[in-house]
Amino acid sequence: MGAKTKDYDFAGWVTKNDVKCSDGRTIRHNAFAHMDGKRVSLVYNHNHEDLDNVLGYVDLENRDEGVYGYAKCANTDMGNTAKELVHSGSLVSFSIFANNLSEQNGDVMHGDIKEVSLVLAGANKEALIDEFFEHGVDGETGMFFYNAEGDCEFTEDFISHSDDDEEDEDEKDESKEEESKEQADETENKEDSKEDKEDDELKHSDDNKEESEGGQTLAEAYEEMPKKYKKVCAALVGMVTSDDSDDEVEHSDEGGEIMKQNMFEVDEKKQENVLEHSDVKAIFDSAKTGGSLKQAFNDYCLAHSIDTTGMNLLPSNSTASQTYGVRDLDMLFPDYKAQSAIPEFIKRDTTWVDVVMGGVKKVPFKRIKSMYANITEDEARAKGYTKGDEKDPEVFELLGRTTDPQTIYKFQTLDRDDILDIEEFDVVVWIKKEMQIMLDEEKARAILIGDGRTANNKYKIKEDHIRSIVNDVPLYNIKVNVNVASNADEDVKYKEFIKATLRARKQYKGSGNPTLFTTEDVLTECLLLEDKMGHPLYNDINALATKLRVARIVTVEVMEGKQVDNKDLLGVIVNLNDYTVGGDTNREKGMFDDFDIKFNEYQYLIETRMSGALTRPFSAMTILLNETQANNEAQG
Repeated sequence: MGAKTKDYDFAGWVTKNDVKCSDGRTIRHNAFAHMDGKRVSLVYNHNHEDLDNVLGYVDLENRDEGVYGYAKCANTDMGNTAKELVHSGSLVSFSIFANNLSEQNGDVMHGDIKEVSLVLAGANKEALIDEFFEHGVDGETGMFFYNAEGDCEFTEDFISHSDDDEEDEDEKDESKEEESKEQADETENKEDSKEDKEDDELKHSDDNKEESEGGQTLAEAYEEMPKKYKKVCAALVGMVTSDDSDDEVEHSDEGGEIMKQNMFEVDEKKQENVLEHSDVKAIFDSAKTGGSLKQAFNDYCLAHSIDTTGMNLLPSNSTASQTYGVRDLDMLFPDYKAQSAIPEFIKRDTTWVDVVMGGVKKVPFKRIKSMYANITEDEARAKGYTKGDEKDPEVFELLGRTTDPQTIYKFQTLDRDDILDIEEFDVVVWIKKEMQIMLDEEKARAILIGDGRTANNKYKIKEDHIRSIVNDVPLYNIKVNVNVASNADEDVKYKEFIKATLRARKQYKGSGNPTLFTTEDVLTECLLLEDKMGHPLYNDINALATKLRVARIVTVEVMEGKQVDNKDLLGVIVNLNDYTVGGDTNREKGMFDDFDIKFNEYQYLIETRMSGALTRPFSAMTILLNETQANNEAQG
């Protein structure tokens, strides 16, 4: 830092990250990273109205803890006074003025620092000056380090002027005082009354004498101060007493304050990019002669060095022809607020998924083998015996099939930076929830109706690993055709649907009372059926289930528009206890996390390895709509 600090007078934190300021805002990491290396003005107490309040400049340096600033005071009365105040520990706080802020729930994520001010106390309690550089002869530099209370400690050797030089300076000061004494005598009489009044305010009575920590009175302590500290004290008193406006600095119990022109102040009197009444009047006067209000606005801002970033006299969604109200009034509307920090999933109704996955029979092995003996043929019948004849042996077929497992998975990747930046909710938990929902739906879909992908799709769940009920062979799945004409109305179609289902019910050999899985459209049309008097045939879904001889009716959204053998699928009747799912859930299913250090990515995988098939003959009924042209011609 040695070479660099020779150019500056003092340095410190202009703002600290993750510190809650007096107005509730918190500066977050790298909110002002783009300001690194930028130079801004050094101002006293954010007072932009008087050029004398510009004290010098500050060079900004972005660090992990916040923004650090190196200050250089101008060679002016105010600049030199500010330097002396900092050196003496009278001013130890920095404060920033920023605009174009981007905020999230009170956290400042981005903004532009326009100036840095010396203040009596900052809104950010850790924005303190901690280094003071004293420049001596031959460019030698000594550094003072301040603590939070403003005390300083001299930490490096410092070559100052010699004692002779100090005496010369004192002699010069005395000669200047003698030269000005004569001028002061001329106005002495005029100031007598004023000085007497000030003396009365400063002097203390013997009965009420304020003492310093060393037992001295304030007057005695003041007299013993070096000459340059007397000047600092006088300047400080002058700053406090010269401001007669309402812009007072109010300190809270926590050390915060309401400062004139502070980015953390709620009720700011003046900000950049704000036109006062006099400015607007000048713009309109110019527009009357020039003819263009927009051009007059742009010319005025350019002539007066007004930063027009983010400003527009006629916003893009307003029109110059508007004759009432306030143009672009929506700029005053509050920010949009999310009802919930966690985004809701737009998904299909998956109630049926729990019915399917909770109803199937689960076994702790993955390779399923089914064997059956067909004793329905005549050869398997018992035979009558005639005395003296030879007895013939029984003959019947043995049937069987095997089903192997397949892996089903969901894979997701997230950048680590995104995970860290999303602070409103746990995005990893949210993503894992989506993965679990979609994996369960895919398993249930494959069991009931198949995954729907073509045979050559590499992501297809193969039918010989998880055998879908609607596509299973006739030994296990009975296909029921609802035969209607292609131009038949809805009443005819769904009355025939009920009749065909009841007629085919005798073929069902499944266990217990089955469930009807269908679509909302089919259920609705059945409930709308009426008799000739206009009365509903079925008052509710339970009445319809009783009519169809099923335990319950469950609607399946993914069944909408599904076709089997080029016929519309109307429903599936099955007792899911006759469908066996093989797999060791303790070992084959799990959520896996991994981190790719090269790409700074987290990877998440959820997968299961399973097999599935109907294991009871004639245990399912698939109901299809068979529209025929022949029936259409017959009715015509």
